Amino acid sequence: MASLQLRRLLLRSVRFRSTSFISSSPVQPPPHSSHQIPSNFSSHFQHSTIYTPPSLLQTKFFLSQSDSESVSPTQTLPEESVPIARAISSELLKEPESDPNSVAQRLQLSFSHITPTPSLVLQTLNLSLEAGRTVLGFHQWLASNPKFTHTDETLSYFIDYFGRRKDFKATNKVLASGGAGSKTLLAAIDRLVRAGRPSQVVQFFERMEKDYGLRRDRSSLKVVVEKLCLKGYASYAEKMTKDLAKEFFPDEAMCDLLVMGYCIDGKIEEARRLAGEMYRGGFELGVGAYNAMLDCVCKICRQKDPFKLDSESEKVLVEMDHHGVPRNVETFNVLITNLCKIRKTDAALGLFFLMRGWRCNPNETTFLVLIKSLYQAARLEEGDGMIDGMKSAGFGAFLNKKAYFDFLTILCGIERIDHALKIFAMMKADGCEPGVKTYDLLMKKLGAHDRVDKANALFNEARGRGLDVTPKEYAVDPRFMKKKKAVKSEKKRETLPEKMARKRRRLKQIRLSFVKKPKRKMGR
Repeated sequence: MASLQLRRLLLRSVRFRSTSFISSSPVQPPPHSSHQIPSNFSSHFQHSTIYTPPSLLQTKFFLSQSDSESVSPTQTLPEESVPIARAISSELLKEPESDPNSVAQRLQLSFSHITPTPSLVLQTLNLSLEAGRTVLGFHQWLASNPKFTHTDETLSYFIDYFGRRKDFKATNKVLASGGAGSKTLLAAIDRLVRAGRPSQVVQFFERMEKDYGLRRDRSSLKVVVEKLCLKGYASYAEKMTKDLAKEFFPDEAMCDLLVMGYCIDGKIEEARRLAGEMYRGGFELGVGAYNAMLDCVCKICRQKDPFKLDSESEKVLVEMDHHGVPRNVETFNVLITNLCKIRKTDAALGLFFLMRGWRCNPNETTFLVLIKSLYQAARLEEGDGMIDGMKSAGFGAFLNKKAYFDFLTILCGIERIDHALKIFAMMKADGCEPGVKTYDLLMKKLGAHDRVDKANALFNEARGRGLDVTPKEYAVDPRFMKKKKAVKSEKKRETLPEKMARKRRRLKQIRLSFVKKPKRKMGR
């Protein structure tokens, strides 16, 4: 009876609304070219093309708030798809242990009038985090629906869903149904690598053309090598590349990925060995591989001996110059970041002003790292000046909520609460709406400084903005606790007997001071 009422409600909503759903395109970042350097930095930099590292292959991963590593486009789903997705999700969550075939039959009975779309599929999976294997019934219902045809994109949603749950048996069933493409391949490889199964990744590549109809070519091999290297499994990637060298001869980009993979894993000696083999084989290392080696060397020095960072990094830079590889902005960012982590802010600033000699302009990463380091060193005026320089250089869009929250965290950590409130006002003036975490951070620090009035004002401001801020009791730091003034007690007047007794004691002390004390005889 409930399903019949739900069906009538959905039919009524479908009559007045269109069933075609349009998903918006991913948000594109602002262009990085032709940035203007501020007037106070114009004497230090020349205009040049900013280097961008090789872009990684991306796919539209399954949206989830709990997984911060997944990269997914911003999609605006139609309002009419939300109740339909919730209804399908409730059906999937009703009996998590039910058979997928029975789930497909129930969906066919209740939602046969619905025309599924990729956006509806994605929204339903987002709402069905705990559905488990019943999602296979949802997949079967979509496959049997004459109004819907699975695409490479929709299959990647299911692959990513089951891959996040590490249910690779269900993943194989989805792949065996057919229709997989490049996005599905990328989602499957990505989830296997994240699960820490590099050997299964190699086996998957060997049998994917026979079992799933996925084409084995140079581009798919590069996808597998890239995913393995970015997670530090360079040894598996190198062995795989050498075994398939007769079928797919590696190029320089693939060799750079292998060197970067060893550097991510912290194996600098293996990276240098592979670099030597590349040069002997007639290949040339790119600037990305050298930047990875430079970062690896700096990290090892920071862990073992920070005093060797300058000398060891200089060896990598000399090797770059020897092979004719020019430095770029990422090279300087690696050096500046590692110097700031060992609190060598002056050396990092020296590199910042030295970049003009290499025709490199700083990017948003350079400014953000230096601002944080200056604030950490309590050089507040210089940090504010660097923020102004970042805005003048055209990177003001990167001063978002997260960047300002990092600044406030550092300033509160070094007990500069007044300057933190100044940056907080700057944050609101730049159009960044502070969130609950920002208000909690400031109120906690104000409470520790025993500035309850200002903390209450921030609490009322957050409530006025509609934020769900809960009142808390913050312990006052003893350093900032107001000390109570000692009340002076009135001096009691001495009585005559007390005065005479005090004089007798004093006279006795004076008299005994003239008595010659006997010397102790030394014993044998």
